[in-house]
Amino acid sequence: MQCTDIHDRYLFRLITKKAFLYTEMVTTGAIIHGKCFNQLNFNNEIEHPVAIQLGGSDPNDLSECAKICEELGYDEINLNVGCPSERVQKGSFGACLMEDPKLVDDCIQAMQQVVSIPITVKCRIGINERDDIDFLNHFVSKIFNPNLKTLIVHARVAILKGLTPRQNRQIPPLKYENVYQLVDEFPDLEIILNGGIKDIDESIKHLKKVHGVMLGRSPYDNPMIVSNVDSKIFNESDIGNDRKAILKQYLDYCIDQAHEGQPYSRTLKHVFGLNRGLKNAKSFRSLILRTIQEKNLEITKDELISMV
Repeated sequence: MQCTDIHDRYLFRLITKKAFLYTEMVTTGAIIHGKCFNQLNFNNEIEHPVAIQLGGSDPNDLSECAKICEELGYDEINLNVGCPSERVQKGSFGACLMEDPKLVDDCIQAMQQVVSIPITVKCRIGINERDDIDFLNHFVSKIFNPNLKTLIVHARVAILKGLTPRQNRQIPPLKYENVYQLVDEFPDLEIILNGGIKDIDESIKHLKKVHGVMLGRSPYDNPMIVSNVDSKIFNESDIGNDRKAILKQYLDYCIDQAHEGQPYSRTLKHVFGLNRGLKNAKSFRSLILRTIQEKNLEITKDELISMV
């Protein structure tokens, strides 16, 4: 949330042309009642392939939102039934929906009936004390249908009470084997593994057991870890090995966006980790922060580029 927005996705398309990008989760209520079309916007020229991730539990609302997202040009609609936050639970969606697979199935089918693009699901391996394989297999068996081709599974249980979303990404132990076994249990499903994966080399090891991997926090904190994903995963030429070139193009984009009314606080925050691991990373972050505060990127741009 508030990370993989349109600006962050622009940055990642300067680094990899092949990785499938996902939006932050957008709730059906925000779309239908809040008209938050700024969250739905994406750059149709460069972002593909890109999926919109929806949060909701009303089949009719999800159906309406799915039609809007398909009309906008998204390549996939992903239903999030894995988010453990209490705010999301109060809206009766997210991970708590794993307790009601019949409703999840109704939501999936409602969207499938009105759009032609793929509907996918992102879930956890279980909720609360139920992190056993039987619980996960039962859930998947109840939501599976011939048109559901892809399931993304965060390999941690979701603790619905007592842990923050951040703690839910760190404290429950990773149980990759629970996800691996889905490949044999559901041979018609593409199984994507998520959770705790740090880099492309680690991803390649998991790809021996599953069909795909999803990375979230690690590339956001250090975007350059996906600079070789096109060659290592997709056997195509890499496009994003030159940090200076990437940063220059992105800073030019930020300046253009500022002229369109987008504050630097929204655009520049995504490059804090671009020189992660380099000797002047701290100074780089400090200069970005000062640039955001003083709104003077035209002045600091060359210095920032020189630091990567």
